[in-house]
Amino acid sequence: MIRHILLIELNPETGPEQVDAVRLAFEQIPGQIEGVTHVEWGVNNSPEGKNQAFTHCVLMTFKNEAARQAYLPHPKHDALKVIFRPIIKNLIVFDYSL
Repeated sequence: MIRHILLIELNPETGPEQVDAVRLAFEQIPGQIEGVTHVEWGVNNSPEGKNQAFTHCVLMTFKNEAARQAYLPHPKHDALKVIFRPIIKNLIVFDYSL
């Protein structure tokens, strides 16, 4: 299994409707792309104050490397990027294998 983590800093002008649309689009991915087994969406609530302006997180789980490779060029992933990229100020992507 592979974990795919996105740490997201939103543009200041991003509205709650845009955030909800992106969250819903991410949450639908497991039903749309084979091999994506799980998606979680979260909002930072750490009391430590070390998030460096990153306020949201997506955690995706891929069944294996083949699933990750299928996801990256998938049309549903491309459609997600269309609504996701305009609201991003900064993004960290971090993957690791279990």
